[in-house]
Amino acid sequence: MNVWVEAARPRTLPAAVVPVAVGTATASALGVPIVAVRAALALVVALALQVAVNFANDLFDGLAGVDTADRLGPRRVVAAGLVAPGVMRRALAAALAVAAAAGGALALLVDPWLLLVGVAAGLATLGYSGGRRPYASRGLGEAMVFVFFGLVATVGSAFVQTGRIDALAAVAAVPVGLLAVALLMVNNVRDVDTDAAAGKRTLAVRLGGRRYGHLYGLLLVAAVLLVLPVAAVARSPWPLLGLLAAAPLAVTLRRARGAARAEGSARGPAWIAALEATARTQLVLGLGLAGGLVTAGRW
Repeated sequence: MNVWVEAARPRTLPAAVVPVAVGTATASALGVPIVAVRAALALVVALALQVAVNFANDLFDGLAGVDTADRLGPRRVVAAGLVAPGVMRRALAAALAVAAAAGGALALLVDPWLLLVGVAAGLATLGYSGGRRPYASRGLGEAMVFVFFGLVATVGSAFVQTGRIDALAAVAAVPVGLLAVALLMVNNVRDVDTDAAAGKRTLAVRLGGRRYGHLYGLLLVAAVLLVLPVAAVARSPWPLLGLLAAAPLAVTLRRARGAARAEGSARGPAWIAALEATARTQLVLGLGLAGGLVTAGRW
């Protein structure tokens, strides 16, 4: 695998695609014609920020000694010596620049206030692992992911189409945000031992792997069930297509349980399989929900 593709962590990219798809689809459900260029720009912003946060995490955790040879998941390119810290800093700056350019264009097309949202998202990207007090080390990573990759990304994607904040987008943002959090939680529960040893006090470290794992399962189930109020607010059964995620959800929970019980050299691959399954659940729910919302707007 190309080292930059590896550093971008493609398994996490559904966290960027799903909120844009669902937010844009809520505009269609509300009867607002979708402006393709605005949707495309919103997707570029989300993807660039997701890549940026992955680059930042790789850089800052590598410099802090958090990522070591003992970690179970995919290797981190800075810690592995594949990319020099200075090069990763430039790549991080480039990803943020792409997000800023697309976000600036959206602000010009829609509302200048979107620039403030973009600044907040950029600071959140850097603050996850960087700075004197990274918020991931204070147990706040999950909350910030819910806010930015759930509420802000979904409601914002709807706003750039409709020019207003609607209840439907806000309700749809909740399951989207929970799934983004679940994706993060797989990484954090996998890394709980090495994070604790390095002094990185994530929520997984604070709660302990067992309780944190139970919380992960509850969030996944809740995300699927929260498709129901989306259909209620949309006044249409079509958003219930998001319930198709129940099938991959069952596989995901089974994979996560298997990873938690795995031992020795089997642990790393087992957690990677759990991460991939979580991403599939997120993608199926998000695309099902988005497709249902678009269909609801046409019926």
